[in-house]
Amino acid sequence: MPYSSGGEPRSLGLDLRLVPAALTGWLVTAAGIVWQIGTILAAMGIATAVFATVLRHVARVRAIGTALAAAGVVAAGLGFAIALRVNAVAHHPITAAYGTTAQVTVTPSESALSLGRGRLMMRATLHQVGGREVSGRVVVFARATDFGDVMVGQPARFRARITRPTRHDLTVATLNEIGEPTLERAAPVHRAAQAVRDRFAAAARRGLPADQAAMLPALVLGDTSAVTTLVSQEFKTAGMTHLTAVSGANVTIVCGAVLFSARVIGPRAAVVLAAVALVVFVIVVQPTASVLRAAVMGAIALVGVLSSRRRQAIPALSAAVLALMVAAPQLAVDVGFALSVVATAALVVIAPVWSRRLVSAGWPSSLADGVCVACAAQLVTAPLIAGISARVSLVAAAANLAVAALIAPITVLGSAAAVLCVCWPAGGQLLIRFTGPELWWVLHIAHWAAAMPAASLPVPSGFCGVVLVGAVAVLIVILWRWRWFRAVMAGAGLCLLAWSLSRLV
Repeated sequence: MPYSSGGEPRSLGLDLRLVPAALTGWLVTAAGIVWQIGTILAAMGIATAVFATVLRHVARVRAIGTALAAAGVVAAGLGFAIALRVNAVAHHPITAAYGTTAQVTVTPSESALSLGRGRLMMRATLHQVGGREVSGRVVVFARATDFGDVMVGQPARFRARITRPTRHDLTVATLNEIGEPTLERAAPVHRAAQAVRDRFAAAARRGLPADQAAMLPALVLGDTSAVTTLVSQEFKTAGMTHLTAVSGANVTIVCGAVLFSARVIGPRAAVVLAAVALVVFVIVVQPTASVLRAAVMGAIALVGVLSSRRRQAIPALSAAVLALMVAAPQLAVDVGFALSVVATAALVVIAPVWSRRLVSAGWPSSLADGVCVACAAQLVTAPLIAGISARVSLVAAAANLAVAALIAPITVLGSAAAVLCVCWPAGGQLLIRFTGPELWWVLHIAHWAAAMPAASLPVPSGFCGVVLVGAVAVLIVILWRWRWFRAVMAGAGLCLLAWSLSRLV
């Protein structure tokens, strides 16, 4: 970050003062979980803070010294904190039961994921092992016939084989079900949320064709239980999978729609109503770690949009990262969290700069914003997605741009319909019918994009894939300033489009 002669940061339109502390906290927490070196990193943080304090008073470089001191303090605090958590996991009472079977009681914290062949996987909170009260995060593998109807927040008691966790993410054990569960009654808030989801899905089935009825709950509430394997694969190939999971965009759209009532009920009342809508939305879509992450990132994006001042968005994003590292340190090694952070940062930092350049070149403002948002998000998330899936989508930016304008009306109409399905089912079903044309378009764009030749390319998985795709992305950004490169890319895109259309015809 550039500094003036007096050591003060120059105004670049972005406030980056919290960024070093946030990145340090994230890296320290992740390294402490994966390599269990939290104490070493904490000691290094203390040394850095002491050095920065001396640097600030001796060299009079106040801004640099302050940033280093803050990063050192964060590293020291979070390093010791994650060392304590890792030690608690390593010496958890359940470690003595590895390789044995016991009666356990857990409460699912996330919806179950289908693994195929009648098996499910879910994350849960542990309550009892062999009649002994314990706590901790566990992963449960079970038969779909036994756990298919278990909702989030519903305690289940069953016999399981206890094994060592396979990932370093503060999980204390892996439980493999070997006996039918005894289900207890979920809390009223979880039962109410499940009732809303069930009524909304039933109303969608009554008012829409089968494929659209399955996709509406996925786009609005993140409920992909009715989405077919074929449609899921098409969305994955087209780079549109993020639309079928609750993200910051969903939260921003819902809160933004509520805040439009400010002219009628007043700004303060609208903010309170938006806060209530946010809480209710998070509860209905299930308050899992990924949903809470989306809520935080959506709130940050909403602040940036409403204030029209990017200076506020980056400090808010940095503060959110620090808060989540304290409250939920397991997110430091969660790929979904990384995708949320880098995508939000790209929309705040990169997309506006590109959009202004296109507008100055004569592009319409709305078109420039849409293109730049889609391209920036794809550029920064492609390396991480490639590392996970060992593939990179070449049509993701175009496909997401083609459906971008329709996600907001689907989310607003769907969310309102979900509320009305509780008190006025006929009204909710009427709103659901208005989402039919939009859903048809989204489904067909995913189908057409996935059917294009070379829609996605295989790449190495893991760290190698991240580095390879990241290097290519950086190279494209560097070469984009030359006209010949833009001409080559445009020609290649037109040739690919013509080839794809000929294959589709």
